[in-house]
Amino acid sequence: MLALTRKKGEALVINNDTEITILEIRGDQVKVGIAAPKEVPVYRKEIYLQIQE
Repeated sequence: MLALTRKKGEALVINNDTEITILEIRGDQVKVGIAAPKEVPVYRKEIYLQIQE
């Protein structure tokens, strides 16, 4: 696992076409925005695990 430190407004890019931006930090919650091609599915992990069952 790669662990990165980002501040509000900063982003990271995965595979040249998916961008994850830190939108807000409030206490122990972090709001992220994900810009990915429509053909790339994006799920919260708990939903992904339900789909796999």
